[in-house]
Amino acid sequence: MAAPSAPAAPIIGPELARSWLLVNAGQPERFAPAAASAADVVVYDIEDSVAPAGKAAARKAVVDWLSGLDENGHRRRGWVRVNGFGTPWWAEDLAALAGVPGLDGVMLAMVESPEHVTRTAEALQDVRIVALVETARGVQALPAIAGARSTYRLGFGVGDFRRDTGFGDSPLTLAYTRSQFTIASRAANLPGPIDGPSVGALGAKLAEAAAVTAEFGMTGKLCLMPEQTATVNEGLSPSLQEMTWASEFLTEFESAGGEIRNGSDLPRLARANKILGLASAFGLSVPQGYDVHFEAPTDTYHC
Repeated sequence: MAAPSAPAAPIIGPELARSWLLVNAGQPERFAPAAASAADVVVYDIEDSVAPAGKAAARKAVVDWLSGLDENGHRRRGWVRVNGFGTPWWAEDLAALAGVPGLDGVMLAMVESPEHVTRTAEALQDVRIVALVETARGVQALPAIAGARSTYRLGFGVGDFRRDTGFGDSPLTLAYTRSQFTIASRAANLPGPIDGPSVGALGAKLAEAAAVTAEFGMTGKLCLMPEQTATVNEGLSPSLQEMTWASEFLTEFESAGGEIRNGSDLPRLARANKILGLASAFGLSVPQGYDVHFEAPTDTYHC
């Protein structure tokens, strides 16, 4: 008898996507491994990864890839990081991508004002835009950028931001900046922002970096290698502790009649439903027989 096949991985939409894998579009041989990785979203990069002399070839490689079918006859899909507004390549990128059947969205580099997003949206009708903010000027304009009608999600270009400002890379140094991305996203009712990549990090070091991302309320993270995607997905998903608490709370709440009893029930109910909703979207569940009690999250206490 043949062994049962493993369940298919859930398809994660861009509003919940955790790992955003950047792939050098100047190296088309990397496209298929990226598409087969654990990445929630693959972003074919024709901006920072590609030298000026190679941009036309990289752009064509992406258009050809997203216009074709995979080995199963399904439409290839993905995002593209395009060059920033005002660069010599911005208009050429958008003209080439307009109407490409597998284009799910674009990540617009070096956004410093809402106009950059708006002008890009005019050229790419009905295409989602992640505004990648990478400079001090862009961070100062975050509320306006987040509030632009065509901004789908914010991204933090941490490397260019550090070069622009001279900041170090410690979580403490970048705490204010990361906070601004999350606050601006929440105020504009956008999905959580996408944190910058951890260059060369794997294993425990990458897990620590993903924990920093989550600590600041950011719900996605750029990846530079397929090997980073699974760790980022785990770090930005509900933990076993969170899922266990949420399941216990909802069971206890329903058994008590499902009526609000005190000031802590409303935030706990909202948190539990959010945790289990995300767990379901990511295909996660508490293992059978796991019976450990965890206290409620600290932000659900009534004060």
